[in-house]
Parts: sequence; C-alpha cells; structure tokens
Amino acid sequence: MKISVIISGLSMLYGNDLGRGLLETAQLADDAGIDQLVMTDHLAMGPRVEKYPYGKFPFPPEEPWPEPLTTLAAMAGATQRVRLGTGILIAPLRPALLLAKTLATLDVLSQGRLDLGVGTGWQAEEFAGAGLPFEGRGSRMDDALRACRALWRDAPASFSSPTVSFEELWCFPRPVQPDGIPIWFGLRLNPKNVARIVEFGAGWMPLLDRDEELWSGVERLRTAFREAGRDPDSLGVRVTPELARDATGRIDLDRTLDALPKLEEAGGSVASFALAACVRSRAEIPAFLERLGRGAN
Repeated sequence: MKISVIISGLSMLYGNDLGRGLLETAQLADDAGIDQLVMTDHLAMGPRVEKYPYGKFPFPPEEPWPEPLTTLAAMAGATQRVRLGTGILIAPLRPALLLAKTLATLDVLSQGRLDLGVGTGWQAEEFAGAGLPFEGRGSRMDDALRACRALWRDAPASFSSPTVSFEELWCFPRPVQPDGIPIWFGLRLNPKNVARIVEFGAGWMPLLDRDEELWSGVERLRTAFREAGRDPDSLGVRVTPELARDATGRIDLDRTLDALPKLEEAGGSVASFALAACVRSRAEIPAFLERLGRGAN
C-alpha cells in the first residue's frame, strides 16, 4: 500500500513556528519516501464543534487551519517527488473559476503531483461566514467540478448548470497530468455519492470503523464502476489504519504496519496516518516519517 500523511495538530507540533515547521515536515516526508502529504481545510471554525458528524472533533476552535492550496504550493517548491493532496478541500466554498485556476496552477507548480480530495463540509457557520447557503452545497460542488473539467479540457470553454455558467472562456495554464487532476471524495456512501464517485472520482476516502464496512463499500463502488463502463481496478481507496499502541500509549508503528495487508485485502490502496495522532512533539516527526517510509518500501 502507498503511505499518506495528513499534517494535523499544527498548534501542538509547531506553535509559533508554523511556516517553517510545515515546510520542514514536507522536506522530511519527501526524503523519507512517503508517497503523499495531505492538508485539510477550514476557512474558519465556528463554536459548534460537537456537530462534527464523524465522532468527537479532535481540535479546539482556535486550532490553525492554513489555506491548503496555498500551503501545498509552498510545499511543491520545497519537495521533489512526494504527491500533494487535500483531504478534504471544501469545494463548494470556492467559486468554480477560481477553483479551476488555482488547482491547475498548483498542478503545474508541482509538476503534476496534485491529488484533489473534496467534500461538502459540515459547518453551517463556515458557509454563512462566506456568504453562501449551506443547503445545496453538494449540487454546487458537482457543478463546480464539471465546470473545472470543461475549463481544463476546452479552449474556449463553455458550460451551463443551475449554479455556474459561462461562455467562451480560455483558462490557462492547464493541469499537466495527462489524465487530469485525480479527484477523490471524502463522503459517506449513499446512492448520490456513489454516482458522484463514479462520474468524477479516482478514489474514495472512507471514514469507517470496521473492515467489513470497507469491504462492502469497495465492492459497491467497484460494481458501480463496472456498470458505468469504468475499470473497477482503477478505484483508489484511502483508509485509516487502527493505531496499535504500547503500554505507555505511544504508537507501536511496527504492529500498526503489520496490519496493512489486511486493509489491502479489504480494498485499501493507500494507508493514511494523521500526524497529530502518531507523534507527541515536533522532535518525534523525523524518526516517525523515516520509519513510516521504510515500512512502505
């Protein structure tokens, strides 16, 4: 399996040295052989973190959330080989034209190393602060992604949908990846989301507790790919391994990595590790990334 690291816990790890810390971590991951670095996304945080739909929200409202595409652009200049991803980018918070231009520019700057992980977001306050309705955000995301594809493919590009429309626009530079920027979805599987992944998706980022749910979700998507004429083997699945810990509560990385073949059998293709869950201080990051990189190769 490929190894992905989510850079999280920024206040705990970097304190007031955020900019240098992020780039230092990117360089360490690049040197260690980590396959992908991922930044998460919030334009702002409201006080109602208990409304997080995937369990207890792990950070306080004052946790810093650097804008992910800006951060990944800086990381692109500081690294050579590691892929750079979002997990997730709240796509409906961004205008389609700006989204298309920013993503394409980042793909060019990284020489084709961008992976786009998208979702619809869960904070109504974040949308209200941006002057956008919370309702209908899924449809706006779909329209924006279709508009991006049109702008990246056609010159001039024209597009029409209920939420975004334009005629005869040139939008350069284009992404440099031959098949376009891979789009991954961090969504629960329901019929509408299965259809989204089949239409746009290179991969699925599930938030699941049991291997059986992962297996059934992968089989559901592979069947849908096959029925739509897509190669089911092209489906990527980024999973989060359960972290084994020793008696002191520290992560036992050897035991954790030993469990990856089971996740791969269940359909996972990328194992995702959140930095804040795996290290307790900035000083632990180099050894953690080095061991993780060795386990991946």
